[in-house]
Parts: sequence; structure tokens; C-alpha cells
Amino acid sequence: MSFRPVESLPPTETLEIENGLSLVPRVKLLLTIHRSDLSSVSKPFDEWKLKRSLIDFLKTSLATPVVIPEEDLHIRRFKDLKKRKRDEPVAQGTLSIHDLGFLDKNRYKSASLVEEDDITALEKKFLDWRRCLVDKMDGMELNIEGAKFKLSAAIPRSDDFQGMKKEWEDLYAFRRYSRGGRQQPDTIVIRGVPSRWFSEPRVSSKPSMLVTHTIFSTFGKIRNLSVAEDNNLVENEDEESSDLVSGLHCKIVVQFEKYVDFYNALKVLSGRSLQKVTS
Repeated sequence: MSFRPVESLPPTETLEIENGLSLVPRVKLLLTIHRSDLSSVSKPFDEWKLKRSLIDFLKTSLATPVVIPEEDLHIRRFKDLKKRKRDEPVAQGTLSIHDLGFLDKNRYKSASLVEEDDITALEKKFLDWRRCLVDKMDGMELNIEGAKFKLSAAIPRSDDFQGMKKEWEDLYAFRRYSRGGRQQPDTIVIRGVPSRWFSEPRVSSKPSMLVTHTIFSTFGKIRNLSVAEDNNLVENEDEESSDLVSGLHCKIVVQFEKYVDFYNALKVLSGRSLQKVTS
């Protein structure tokens, strides 16, 4: 848990916000599994053994062993594997690593004693470690009882803050307001979050504009806000949303008054999971 200002929050610390919600740091990878030879086509695909193989890899093959609970690794195979083409994936999933304390040598210090240089160094260490993890896992060959598979691993676009920053800087580089000022982004869209987390208890299970405004005011003054059921996410479900149920999740659009608040909010949201204390 952190009591630092949002703009100086290290990437390994949890941010407590309003309504019992927390933004918990984690490294998340999107995984895609392909068969790597023709001889594996006729062999069954065992999700459990593949998961055990990846969990053992994290524990034994990294400079600093990473131990994760089985529930933080999700593998879902596609249907009708025998009908899929050789170059099509047989499964996909996600890996989440929540215990990142080994990266922070200052984790036992008081927040007031940690200097800005320490936080900058930690951010670099975090990004370098995450990049190294992706490099090691992307392209891995897996042999599961004679069946050979190839793993692809990638950081979700929404977790790549530096990548998003470069995109908007390129996009807005030559955009100017009529008065001559430079245009900058100010709006964040959040999808697929539980509606009840943003509702007024004992009033309604639907998301409340007042509660949502209070929560996101943690990051700065809000110019415009909208919150509604996110039914389109269910209609266009993918590997990340196939378990969502219509009406239970919402879409939030937050426009901040100042660019700096948008910047700090997006930086904190990237690489963290929104969690509810009582959930």
C-alpha cells in the first residue's frame, strides 16, 4: 500500500483509492501457443501439463526465481483443434506476476525517505526485467510428452505506457489549437470493470456517476465523465472477455482538465489490476 503522490508512485507499489478499490501492480503477459511440428497435430493438447511446464520454467530458469500460484496462469485451448490449420494457434492465455517486491530494495523504507532518483532507478529496473522476461518466453519451445509447441509472449498494449506515450506524441506532434497552443490527450477509456464496484451500496447495482467521479478524482480534476453498461464487450468477446456476462460490467470514459493528470493516471493504471478489498 502506498501513500505517495500519484506522480511519484513506484511501479511495484499498490495505490489505495476510494470505495475500497486498489490498483495492484503486476506484470501481465499475453500468451499464444502454436504447434511447432507436424507430428504434434495428432497428439492431444494437455493444458494442465503445459501450465506446469511454464510454472517450473519461471521457478528454475530466471536469474531471480518467480513463484506464481496456478490461478495466475490461464490457458484456454481452442475448440476443434484437429480442424485448425497448422499455422493457427491451438491455445492462448495470460500470465500474471503479482509478487514484484524482489525488484525494490527500498520497499521497507518510509515513503518520505525514498528519493526521486530511487524511483527513477526502480522504474528502469522494472522495465528492464519485464523486457527480459518477454525476451526469454517469446519463442520458447515446449515439449509436452513428445508433443512440441512454440510459445509467443507479449505485453498487453494497455500495459505499455511508454509505447502509448510515443504513439500520442507522434499523433499530436503537429496538432495545434486555433489559439496556437499544442493539443494534448486528456481522456482515458476503461472497459470490462465490474459495475458493482462503482455502484452505491444498498441503492443500486448499476454504476453511479457520483461514486465513479469520486474514485477517479484521485488522479485530478475531471472535465467530463460517462459510465454505462459495457454490453458490446460481451458481444465482441475475445480471450480476455469470454467469461463476461451482459449487464455486470461497465465502460468508463474520463476526461481530465489537465494533461498532467491524464498522464499520471494512465501511467498508474498501466501495469496494475483494479481490485476490490471485499471481493
